[in-house]
Amino acid sequence: MKPVKVGVLGLGTVGGGTVNVLKRNAEEISRRAGREILVTRASARNLDQQRICDTTGIELTTDSFEIINDPEIDIILELIGGDSYAKDLVFKAIENGKHVVTANKALIALHGNEVFTRASEKGVMVAFEAAVAGGIPIIKAIREGLSGNQIEWLAGIINGTGNFILTEMRDKDRDFDDVLAEAQALGYAEADPTFDVEGIDAGHKLTILASIAFGIPLQFEKVFTEGITKITRSDVEYAEQLGYRIKHLGIARKTTKGIELRVHPTLIPERRLIANVDGVMNAVLVKGDAVGPSLYYGAGAGAEPTASAVVADVIDVVRALTSDPENRVPHLAFQANAMSDIPVLPAEQVETAYYLHLTAQDKPGVLAEITRILADHQISIEAMIQKEPINDETSVPVIMLTQKTLEKEMNAAISEIENLQPITGQVTRIRVETLG
Repeated sequence: MKPVKVGVLGLGTVGGGTVNVLKRNAEEISRRAGREILVTRASARNLDQQRICDTTGIELTTDSFEIINDPEIDIILELIGGDSYAKDLVFKAIENGKHVVTANKALIALHGNEVFTRASEKGVMVAFEAAVAGGIPIIKAIREGLSGNQIEWLAGIINGTGNFILTEMRDKDRDFDDVLAEAQALGYAEADPTFDVEGIDAGHKLTILASIAFGIPLQFEKVFTEGITKITRSDVEYAEQLGYRIKHLGIARKTTKGIELRVHPTLIPERRLIANVDGVMNAVLVKGDAVGPSLYYGAGAGAEPTASAVVADVIDVVRALTSDPENRVPHLAFQANAMSDIPVLPAEQVETAYYLHLTAQDKPGVLAEITRILADHQISIEAMIQKEPINDETSVPVIMLTQKTLEKEMNAAISEIENLQPITGQVTRIRVETLG
């Protein structure tokens, strides 16, 4: 059979890594796919830039649409990123009847419903394993490996930058701003780190995971996101004293009321395997009704880990080139006419336990007033730590763990507590998940 010709859009970190893997492992890949796979064309903004890959034998251009309009190209690899120009490229590729492989989580999270509708109409595939958790094959695991299960919930460390920052804060007793600056110097965080530290990047990925786990449309706008910028060294230390670790988790859970979609700092018991995932590594814990909990761990970013997922998608596409479109694995795991309209819950309807950290004047009656407010909102206290005043100060830190309660009740209670005259500053609130 004639070789399958691939066009690569973008020769940055992921694009360069993908070209390297396709070339280095060409013989093994051909054995797996059943046909030779050749990168014949690639686009880049600057053709003279030094690259991490060997482009010998690859025709280069600055115009990605040249590749998309080339009738010889069978598969387009969209490795540019972003959700505007990349969207135009993908839509045009689909219109031209070409299969697409992408690592673009923003594109899938924000425009995936339309992308997959167009792809189905044209009978082409859009593969996106590399869009979530880099080299971890989590999409395939949920979509295919766990397809016999009802997925009950999943929780993931799906942003390596945030995990690196929290790990350094815990292990080396460092402040957030200090570690963020190092993460930027090491290339883990962008000059503008907002997407990473505020949970937007993880929100894109959680949107995709929830869709394939529960058979719901992609709905990024309904994901609750909270960042890690307000986490302090003290919070990390107190969590450890209580037997917990703080991780920036993406959590999707199916309840009788609807779907929870949330990204936020989370206390999890230190004995859990996922609590011990450190540095820039990623991990996703999935609970299925038949299999129970299963953990998927590995590199969430980087040239070749991400390329591993891209190339695996290319092989899947090649294997299915001659198959009837109706018999292919659905893009979002469920048949298009069987997607669920189960609602996504607003954050205030989510029920979870909480860690509270507040600063109160050291005088009689203050704790009684705080516990009264919590009781008025049906919030029970699980554990409490009250520290001694430091350097003869009149205020002391108070740390509480609560039992499960509705978010709206906790919001109201915190508002009342912060308005108490003996309370200094804002109350720090971190949600608690046992992941049992």
